[in-house]
Amino acid sequence: MSGLGHPRLHLRTTTSTNDRARELAAGGAPHGTTVTAAAQSAGRGRQGRTWAAPAGHALLVSVVVRGRGESFGLLPLVAAVAVAEVAGPEARIKWPNDVLLPGPFPGAPGTDSEAGPGRKVAGILCEGRPQDGWAVVGVGVNVAVRLEDLPPELHATAATLGREPGDVERVLHDLLDTLDRALALPTDDLLEAWRARDGLRGRTVTWSGGTGTAAGIDGVGRLVVELTGGGRTALDSGEVHLGGLGTAR
Repeated sequence: MSGLGHPRLHLRTTTSTNDRARELAAGGAPHGTTVTAAAQSAGRGRQGRTWAAPAGHALLVSVVVRGRGESFGLLPLVAAVAVAEVAGPEARIKWPNDVLLPGPFPGAPGTDSEAGPGRKVAGILCEGRPQDGWAVVGVGVNVAVRLEDLPPELHATAATLGREPGDVERVLHDLLDTLDRALALPTDDLLEAWRARDGLRGRTVTWSGGTGTAAGIDGVGRLVVELTGGGRTALDSGEVHLGGLGTAR
């Protein structure tokens, strides 16, 4: 059994599980403390986006992580590897930590090409205070979401596991187990596992500083890009778009 998930606070509704988990962590909650919710009124993703899901149809969970030392910066990669394993063998990761599935998906218009390497089935948001020895790993997974029930702007880019609402708890337990194992991976093994799921490698990407071809990640998890005019650069966090396809959200 995973060492994560104990103690656990389950809420019928909350602003966001990350908000509550951060409060608990700042108050001294131990490693593995887990907050889940059936619904969120202010779920958040990276870049300030909202995370929308019908009540009871998505896994909404945040886990307090302690004792990572200098490796807190790798938590987004750790979480992405764990979530992708739960999502299935076809799951891919859009750097740094969106998890994608290939389509087609019932209720979603268009083809896979509209979303590049796939459609987003899960998002991850890691927050915290490494200087105080803690972070929170927040995960949202569309377990039993029907795409037609999502906001219209997500219909062309969202994915679902296509399971039943009663499966949300099972997916939670699977995720806690895989996250526990991923946290224990040596850095080289973690990077190898992430690279095996890389959904951007070889694709044209654009960002605020230019355009290039995604060439994997380096030893600290930065996205390596081969520049159009020659040379390479490494990106930390930030917004990356698939060239000609818009944002893969």
